[in-house]
Amino acid sequence: MSRLPLPGRSRTACAVFAAGLAATLTVLPGGAAHAFTGDNHEDVTRAALPWEPVTLTAMADAHDGAVNANDRRPYFDVGALHCDNADYLAPRYSAGYPRTRDEATTELLACIRTSVARFRNAVRAADGLVDAHGTVRADQSDLSTPCAWDEKPGRAKCAVLEQLGRGWHQIEDFYSHSNWSDRSAAGPIGLDNPPGLERTDHPPFLDIRRYSAMKDADWTRDARGRIPSDLATGCYPDFDSTGVKPADCDGRVAHNRTLNKDTAASARAKTGARAGDNFRRATAGATAELTRQWNDFKAELLAAYPDQGRGAQMVCAIVHDDPAAACP
Repeated sequence: MSRLPLPGRSRTACAVFAAGLAATLTVLPGGAAHAFTGDNHEDVTRAALPWEPVTLTAMADAHDGAVNANDRRPYFDVGALHCDNADYLAPRYSAGYPRTRDEATTELLACIRTSVARFRNAVRAADGLVDAHGTVRADQSDLSTPCAWDEKPGRAKCAVLEQLGRGWHQIEDFYSHSNWSDRSAAGPIGLDNPPGLERTDHPPFLDIRRYSAMKDADWTRDARGRIPSDLATGCYPDFDSTGVKPADCDGRVAHNRTLNKDTAASARAKTGARAGDNFRRATAGATAELTRQWNDFKAELLAAYPDQGRGAQMVCAIVHDDPAAACP
């Protein structure tokens, strides 16, 4: 979805929301394109998930899918929900860069933290999909009317999809906003051409399932040690984890000008071995990553709810459009 101004929404109101959301996620138990466009989020999500069509559309739809809910107000203006503002350039590339490695890492950890919290929420919400005997609850798994994605109590399946979608959005954004999979453009490395890490593996610091079972201080320490020193995501004028919203990103590795691969026409998307190479690399990485995240979520349900085959029935209820009939 394209990034648009927030008419009638004050900076103070946005800052209060950002601070409140950050606090909420911390205490939970256990105008240019800002993210992959809604269409690209949809493409990635559809390619990654082997779900039946109605359920898959509820998750992936470019305009109304759960995976795009973070691109709506007011979540839209919170950098941690899009893996923004973890920008950094080492001194060998840019002496006196205005952000330290530790500050950049803190922003990336804030992004990861939101996904860990959403994963935990989704596991808890899945408990409502089946009864104590492992029978799918038809009233809780029905999608005959649309889910609202408003974080209010409702059908269990809507709750699971919303928590997963809101947690997966920034994981997909990580690939379009960072230099993890990038190849740098020809020429010197610097502010307008940060290093590309050219990675094709899963980022070890996005091990959301493992982190969800750890104390927050422990997984934060683990993730911090796994973040490469040259990793960066772009500066964007939204609220970072401290509640600061820069007026612009002058003097910093910028999302819009530099690292953005939200569309195939974005500047960074067109660099690499051939035109569009970085966009393809980001899309492939995000798709493989989401497949991993879904497989990890399935494994967690099976482990967390073994009695009466409840975990397997929960997985069945998520995947199928008519689980009451498909999951006897």
